[in-house]
Amino acid sequence: MAISPAKQRIFEEAARLFQEKGYLATSMRDLAGRVDLKVSSLYSHIGSKEELLHKICFDSARAYLDGMNEVDALDLPAAEKVRRLISLHIRIAVSDVTSVTIFSDEWRHLSEPYLGEFLTIRKDYERRFSKILQQGVDSGEFAPMNVTVSLFTILTSLRWLHRWFPEKRGISVKSLEAEIMRVLFDGLLAR
Repeated sequence: MAISPAKQRIFEEAARLFQEKGYLATSMRDLAGRVDLKVSSLYSHIGSKEELLHKICFDSARAYLDGMNEVDALDLPAAEKVRRLISLHIRIAVSDVTSVTIFSDEWRHLSEPYLGEFLTIRKDYERRFSKILQQGVDSGEFAPMNVTVSLFTILTSLRWLHRWFPEKRGISVKSLEAEIMRVLFDGLLAR
């Protein structure tokens, strides 16, 4: 379902404010000021501040799930699936820094039942990623490992991108992806 340009702008500015100030510190008055509306007019477009947080978090979750569904459906070796999932995380992190920041840092402020739903989606994603890692171990593509430790090492190693990449640090997305893949797949030791 398409949303109006005004409502889209409200969501975008809310994401920026949540990134700058944090969800709890952002008021509807702050948001109304950003979009040049009175607070009462703002409520004609959205129901609540939490509606904004919900949409931002679940839109980002959907992007990860869509990517997982696409990768999971491919008939590829586990190592290639893991590479594609890592690329997915990198692409999402650098393409919508603001929303990924909210998704990564502010989701805790969702109330029930949204918090439970969000955590269920997240756990399902992690379970599916773990299954791919285990398939790689079982097929001999990966060395024996504790899959849970490996999963969270990979995911945690990607969670900093949305904070660092906006400064670009003189590196292209392609070079960033290649370097992360080299470290995660080849390690740090010279051979």
